[in-house]
Amino acid sequence: MALSVGIVGLPNAGKSSLFNALSRAGAPVAAYPFTTIDPHRGVVPVPDPRLDAIASVTHPDRVVPATVEFVDIAGLVRGASRGEGLGNQFLAQIRDANAIAHVVRCFPDPEVPHVEGAVDPVRDIEIVETELALADLAAVERELERARIRVKAHEAKASDEVTLLEDLSAQLQRGTPARRLTADPRRADVMAPLRLLTVKPVVYVANVAEQDLPQAPPAEPVRRYAADAQGAPVVALSAKLEAEAAQ
Repeated sequence: MALSVGIVGLPNAGKSSLFNALSRAGAPVAAYPFTTIDPHRGVVPVPDPRLDAIASVTHPDRVVPATVEFVDIAGLVRGASRGEGLGNQFLAQIRDANAIAHVVRCFPDPEVPHVEGAVDPVRDIEIVETELALADLAAVERELERARIRVKAHEAKASDEVTLLEDLSAQLQRGTPARRLTADPRRADVMAPLRLLTVKPVVYVANVAEQDLPQAPPAEPVRRYAADAQGAPVVALSAKLEAEAAQ
């Protein structure tokens, strides 16, 4: 089964442009929110010179490369964890992904309105991260209620599970993503069946204007945020330019 990467971010951040650059699928792109409602999917082979080298020696009937499925997911807005916008649909789609590509708008364009009124990369990241954390917190609290019932029924290990879930809830409320809490194997075991959103590995895609390349100074706030809060990689590019080059 292919690795699945969910492309997420606020509306008009450039998610569909990035999807088109990666998949050459020609998904619709427009200067208004929620152009994408149903997710677009594209499966892309992963180039691997080692595979070619092995095939040149073994001469198989066919060579099947590894693949990555990219999923262009509807834009998230404030309140998505409560069902605002396409929130419920968004959260269900990202829950099925193995990893997240978080597209952050770092370009001004009066013809492409920003849902928050102005470009502010860190604020935009925090909106998405907060909604994902709130959705995770709701899932943890539901499981915590069930675990407390199991304690009353004197089920084995239920008390330990309550302790771990209470700690996880507190960490999420402090803004710590679940991906930073997996070092403890006991905590990881408790989180696994919950399919938490913030446990997924993330790469931030700073979408800058073409004229800001190659140094991409508008991406610097994203780089600082990723280093300080997440320890996640950042890729700076112009999704529009990349999509045009992929045509």
